[in-house]
Amino acid sequence: MKSKLVDDASGQPETTAAPNEDAERRLFPATPRGARHARHWAAGRLDAHGLAAGSEQAADILLVIAELVANAVTHARVPGRGFVVTVKVSSQRVRAEVTDARPECRLQPADPTAVEADSDERGRGLLLVAALSDAWGCDHGTAVRPTKTVWAEFKR
Repeated sequence: MKSKLVDDASGQPETTAAPNEDAERRLFPATPRGARHARHWAAGRLDAHGLAAGSEQAADILLVIAELVANAVTHARVPGRGFVVTVKVSSQRVRAEVTDARPECRLQPADPTAVEADSDERGRGLLLVAALSDAWGCDHGTAVRPTKTVWAEFKR
């Protein structure tokens, strides 16, 4: 049976935590509205783990999540498939993941010298991800479940 995409406001978040780590994940529709809901949901998760909305670290994490979510909606959209945001928090790190339905990992930050100032609105997002996070990358799904997960980690 084909699963139906549900709105992010329904259900409880799924918990998938490693030892000493709290993790929550939620499925969102691959739409601009879904991206907005994902950003608000992630902000709530960070706040629940003591990363206040006004802190510089929370702002950096949320900016990276916003970029990864925007990439999933803009570049990896597959009709009928959503994206999943996972936020994992431990005493030492925060890991944000965005999993989408496109298995291709073509993730190279743009060359900052190749982007003309104020002339191109694209190509800068992964530069932000690289600059604001302590580590980031892309993991592939399986042959049975072809996806990709783009992640970023932040030291606490």
